[in-house]
Amino acid sequence: MPSRLIVSRELADLFRLLAHADRLRLIEELRGGEKDVTSLAQALALPATRVSQHLALLRAHRLVEERRDGRSHFYRLVPAHLADWIVDALPFVDIRRRLEDAVHFDTARALWGVPGPRSSD
Repeated sequence: MPSRLIVSRELADLFRLLAHADRLRLIEELRGGEKDVTSLAQALALPATRVSQHLALLRAHRLVEERRDGRSHFYRLVPAHLADWIVDALPFVDIRRRLEDAVHFDTARALWGVPGPRSSD
């Protein structure tokens, strides 16, 4: 049982790290390969300082590696499949967004014979 607790905590830490739109966008931008801070900042329309801060967090968690070439710092995903994993989550987001639409809930309730939340049945 302690192993499950340890792994669950590690996963929760990873999910907290990824729970920022800018960091997700950075990971997706790095999907195509190594890029420098300036290129990332321009591609994501973010200040370079903000990109650097997010990259520092990702580097601290060993999700990106840094390579220096003179004054330039280049970053790449260490687990390259991390970007694929994020893309694989898109259907869950799409499902959640569709389910937030009340029409879908009402239709499902009618099909399943379940009274709506406002019903006094």
